[in-house]
Amino acid sequence: MNIARLISLAFLFLSICILSSCSRPCCRYDVFGADEFVIDSYKIKQGKLSILEMEGIDLGEISCDMMEEYLDVIFEDDILNIAIYHPKRIDVMESIQWVNDRVGFRVSEGKIDLPDIPSIEVAGLTLEEARQKIQLYYREHIQDIEVFLNYKNRLSRKVELTGPVTRPVIPVDGKIRLYEILAIASVPNNANFFKSYVVRDGVQLPIDLYKLMNEGDMSQNIVMRGGDRIFIANPSDTTVMVMGEVGSPRAVNLPYGFMSLREALVSAGGIPFTGNRDCIQVIRGNLQNPKIYVLSWDHIIHLPNDSLLLMPGDTVYVTEKPITQWNRFIDQLLPSCLGVQTAYGTYRLITN
Repeated sequence: MNIARLISLAFLFLSICILSSCSRPCCRYDVFGADEFVIDSYKIKQGKLSILEMEGIDLGEISCDMMEEYLDVIFEDDILNIAIYHPKRIDVMESIQWVNDRVGFRVSEGKIDLPDIPSIEVAGLTLEEARQKIQLYYREHIQDIEVFLNYKNRLSRKVELTGPVTRPVIPVDGKIRLYEILAIASVPNNANFFKSYVVRDGVQLPIDLYKLMNEGDMSQNIVMRGGDRIFIANPSDTTVMVMGEVGSPRAVNLPYGFMSLREALVSAGGIPFTGNRDCIQVIRGNLQNPKIYVLSWDHIIHLPNDSLLLMPGDTVYVTEKPITQWNRFIDQLLPSCLGVQTAYGTYRLITN
């Protein structure tokens, strides 16, 4: 292998690098510019439902009945917490409290059993109606007694939460709403509200928890019902990949469901001098049918953040400069050529 052949091979490689640098990826996929990326960014800014729609998922809309409070009544297997007060009947007060501290008063066959009085039918009554009924029964035997009543536990009329929460089960009362449930459960501030969701009767509800918790959008604050389930996601459950000629290629968390392209590049250590700032590609969608945008550094520094938004699953790829490819090619090629030349020289000495 002579020097002339090495130079010819190197120039051929450099020509290929220049022709394929980034004006358009060498593939059959559709490629879009900054205008299309800006239009899609404003769709992303509209929130979770718009992002899911871009992914081909339609959850519908929040119905009016989800926002309406309802009359809550006592159900079978509910456990009631009952307290009574009377200035003289300490014995009755202590006996009631003893049951409360240990098991509570379970509704069985629609009734509860209390000391000193017959079983009382309470299923289908509100807490206030049941309180008045219990108090009326007691006052037939003990004058001026006061009864207080609330829920100790509810086996069916409750919301269950999964994920990073401190209270995984919270009872409902026909008035408690989603925001209050999340506050009682002590959901952490860095939770991934985009990926989190609410399920009712096995169907995901069209709720944007990010808008509710971070923007205070009370149109998302539905009334919770027994059997509802809430899944709270971790910050790392949604990411974008930043790859290629960046300081530190990595997966960047998207706890809010979107992030500016500028912020993602900063999180990955920026673009070093070896990167081609005229060829920043954003690959969106599945690998079989991706949507590819090609942007430049001028777009990133001149357009506002809200105009350049990434969504979960995006891949940002920064290509090499042609001179970077050339240098790396030469670094890899020269040792091989020198080795061949050395071996050929040794062979010549031996044969001569």
